[in-house]
Formats: sequence, structure tokens, C-alpha cells
Amino acid sequence: MSLRLSLLRHGETERGGGFRGSLDDALTATGWAQMRAAVQGQGPWDRVISSPLQRCARFAETLGLPLAYAPGLRELHFGDWEGLSAAAVHAQYEAELGQFWADPYAFTPPNGEPLQAFAQRVEQALQGLAQQYAGEHLLLVTHGGVIRLLLCAARGLAPGRLLDVNVGHGALFTLAGEPGQWQEV
Repeated sequence: MSLRLSLLRHGETERGGGFRGSLDDALTATGWAQMRAAVQGQGPWDRVISSPLQRCARFAETLGLPLAYAPGLRELHFGDWEGLSAAAVHAQYEAELGQFWADPYAFTPPNGEPLQAFAQRVEQALQGLAQQYAGEHLLLVTHGGVIRLLLCAARGLAPGRLLDVNVGHGALFTLAGEPGQWQEV
């Protein structure tokens, strides 16, 4: 069930940064350019697996490779914080934001998805991919939270350090192994 995964974060979106979560923002021209630059000269990939949100899916559709959508690779749902900038969340939910930054597994944004449930959803999606596409090199077009989760584990960081992992727009990382035993390459 071994896989090679290239993890591509979507580029900049029309509504900007902050807590996008399940909002379905489109890419800006800069976002498209970030993603094109990230994949140029990379691969080859056997297929593309994408989050169904348009900021991932529209780019994935342009690559000319076999494509499947994986709802399990959607971003964490931030509940009441969705659509807000970090500054707006800080102004309205200062104590809660501090708790979330200190330990995202122990604190869930109001009406949001618990990080443990998010991690299980992502792990389930990867288990399915490993069974279906064993031995292949996949390009996963997904979100910062999904990539942070996987990189945190691959780098041997404590789960609570998830938010210490930097994943910029259009960033590309590669992992090899199998679910629960990823190594960054």
C-alpha cells in the first residue's frame, strides 16, 4: 500500500487569506500562477487527486491527467470563523483564538470541525487512496490544513505543533510511504 504523494496547496484566492475552510473561493490570477510555477518541471504523476473545492479542483482539471475528487481532502471547517481574517477573529474571539493557536486539538472554533475529526477524515481518505492506487505517484491538490497535518506527522512533530508548519500558497511537498508512516522526500 505504499504511495508517493506530491502535496500541492492551492494558490491565492479571490477573498484573500484568513479562515477560508469550506468556503468555495475561486483562484486569483496570482493563485493560478503560483500553482503553475509549483508544478512546472515536477512529476511525472500517475494521476491527480483533488479536493472538490474550486480553488483546488479548477487547477487540477487543467493538468491533463486522470483525475478523481476526494471530499476527505477538504480543508478544516472553521465554524463561526469561516470567511474572517485572522485580525477579525482576533478582535472578536481573542481568547478562543489564543486557545486554538496554543493547542488546536484541545480547542475547536465555535461551531467548527474538531481537529481530531478532521485528522480522521484525512487519514480515511489516504487509506482509500493507498488501497486504490498502491505503488503510484499521486499529485494531491488540497489545502494548507491537510498538508500541515501530513507534514507534522512526517516530520515527527507533536500533533499540537500543527500550526508551526509553514505551507504557503502554491507550495509543493512530497511524501512517500503509507498512511500513518509518511516520510518527507
